[in-house]
Amino acid sequence: MKSNQAEMLNRLYNMKLKQLAQANQQGNSLHCQVLEAEARAIFSAIKSAR
Repeated sequence: MKSNQAEMLNRLYNMKLKQLAQANQQGNSLHCQVLEAEARAIFSAIKSAR
């Protein structure tokens, strides 16, 4: 169960990092801040799932 959860969170984290890179290219700083906060929350959940 934890393996599936960690795998799903890893995919979500990678997707969030791609969205963040795209927002950075567009120069949308507010969107970047939101995406960074989401990425940090997902990363924290990944650490907890281990």
